[in-house]
Amino acid sequence: MNAQPAVLQSLLGRARRQLASRLLAEPLEHMRSIPFRDAGHGYDVFGYEPLHAALALAALEPVYRHWFRVRSYGVEHVPARGPALLAGNHSGTLPFDGMMVWTDIVLRRRRLPRMVADHFVSGMPFVSTLYARGGVVGGTAGNLRVLLDAGELLMIFPEGVPGISKPFRERYQLKEFRVGHAELAIRQRTPVIPVGIVGAEEQMPQLARVPVHAFGVPYLPLPLTPVPLPVRYHLHYGEPLHLHEGLRPEDADDPQVVQRAAERVRRAVQALVDKGLRLRKGVFR
Repeated sequence: MNAQPAVLQSLLGRARRQLASRLLAEPLEHMRSIPFRDAGHGYDVFGYEPLHAALALAALEPVYRHWFRVRSYGVEHVPARGPALLAGNHSGTLPFDGMMVWTDIVLRRRRLPRMVADHFVSGMPFVSTLYARGGVVGGTAGNLRVLLDAGELLMIFPEGVPGISKPFRERYQLKEFRVGHAELAIRQRTPVIPVGIVGAEEQMPQLARVPVHAFGVPYLPLPLTPVPLPVRYHLHYGEPLHLHEGLRPEDADDPQVVQRAAERVRRAVQALVDKGLRLRKGVFR
């Protein structure tokens, strides 16, 4: 009795995928050119799937090119293959900064940055699934080790929520970096590429934070504008930092060692941000 609805659902799903493939031919071809480890059912073990990523690219590329008019510098520092960590400053009330870096790397390096999400993201209905389809992963040590062992590129914002929620008057003043990325880089012998993001701080000034904690979110932001302002983004990639040089993998267990390494990354990111601020000619230029 239940066979017919199941067959109908399967046919409708197949029809939707065929229609989406035709409408998204160009971004889908681009995403399929990026290596992908199919776990045997069209998705990788973390839920990434090229068709949904192509949909994300089709939506984000016009924002990247025409709304934020992104300029990037030093993207050649991002290795063409092999494991690496991108570590950048986080700001802007909503995570458009991560989306613009994701789009930049996908378009210019043909690599998939696996953005590492904070713990509450996995509990958000629809958003968690949408993010996973685009390559976002939960930030457990096990997840990240598996991805680096597979030669993938991770993207981390070590400031976390305090970075994206800081008041406008503190723009471009980096918050303390969490140390997990430094520990991982030392233990996995993986280079860290610092990323300085300029423009996001002015896109959506935050007026207040409403203490709503639905689905585990830390707060509900109340921005000055309903949509981001058309500021120009400037993405500055620095030379790789080899935090593991001169250290053993087990040195990652030493809190002082990882704290010093994380501070080294923070200083590198701050230097790129300061350079970007000196070079830009205005918030919208």
